Amino acid sequence: MGPLSGIRVIEMAGLAPAPYAGMILADFGADVVRIDRSPTTGSRPDPTRDFLARGKRSVGLNMKDPAGVDLLLRLIDKADVLIEPFRPGVMERLGVGPQVAMTRNPRLVYARLTGWGQTGPYAAMAGHDIDYIALSGALGLCGRKAESPVPPVNLVGDFAGGGMLCALGVVLALFERSRSNKGQIVDAAMVDGAAHLSSFLFGLFHAGLWAGERGANLLDTGAPFYDTYRTSDGGFMAVGAIEPQFYARLLEGLGLDANTMPHQMDRESWEATRERFAQVFAGKTRREWTQVFDGTDACVAPILELGEAADHPHNLARSTFIGGIDGARMPAPAPRLSRTPGSGSASAPISGADTDSVFAEVGVSAEFIAELRSRGAAG
Repeated sequence: MGPLSGIRVIEMAGLAPAPYAGMILADFGADVVRIDRSPTTGSRPDPTRDFLARGKRSVGLNMKDPAGVDLLLRLIDKADVLIEPFRPGVMERLGVGPQVAMTRNPRLVYARLTGWGQTGPYAAMAGHDIDYIALSGALGLCGRKAESPVPPVNLVGDFAGGGMLCALGVVLALFERSRSNKGQIVDAAMVDGAAHLSSFLFGLFHAGLWAGERGANLLDTGAPFYDTYRTSDGGFMAVGAIEPQFYARLLEGLGLDANTMPHQMDRESWEATRERFAQVFAGKTRREWTQVFDGTDACVAPILELGEAADHPHNLARSTFIGGIDGARMPAPAPRLSRTPGSGSASAPISGADTDSVFAEVGVSAEFIAELRSRGAAG
């Protein structure tokens, strides 16, 4: 029994951030029902059948048919949460906006997950993760000195600033509802979330402790002791030896004499130190350097590829990855709760596979569903 057991979530199908928010809730016990577009002919592979769909059920509905809209409203009547990933106004045009839904179900938590948010001059514009983190200030932090900013794939906007903070907003609203017995709207914008994730660095900047120039600071590859280095076999090692005692262990592992090296915080010597580190790291394989630094406080770790991470001894010991969809190993639920831990399901729904069973739970007859299916209103 997960901590969200008994919570019914309606997730309007979308890409990346909204499914991730739904996955977090499903991992911790919520009954997440994804609303997929009704297939037009026969069965077909579900384009969103991936790790983000784990533990969910799927209903196929044609939202262009009034009967499909009515069925969605009947589900919303019995739901605790609705997550929608569309631009502002789309749900209203469908007839299932928050005013309609929350009038019918005042206890509903209505989560709206977008890039730009529900208000502001950019609200109606298209965009992707890279655009949202650009406007937040986060993208400008990423990259090397005198080079273009490098997007950290879509982790900061889509998943951390979007899906994760949306899930947090849902849980906060559910907690408040336990006191007020009232639902509320969650406006989760990726631009807001990416800015929020950067709070620490904004603080350093305003305190004069973070240079405006990219790649010139302690944590953005400006420092040679917080960087990555290529090994002789083409692999890479990550170095994060910030504290003096950890830096001493780094030099020891590299076989460098601290008495002949510039002081760690001598910024004028950082480039020369980086070049020296690069030369030394290039002398051994990634495996050899891992053996040198494992078990030490040098703050050095091998940089693993996606296909390698699940097999690392530490990840194996902690079961950081678990058996997943079609046998592929996937990340386990996080964080870990001692009494009511999350549980990552090894199955994901085919689009519309649960239409009959889900609607039976809210009193819709099999005959009526069959009729709607015959005319394309349900999948």
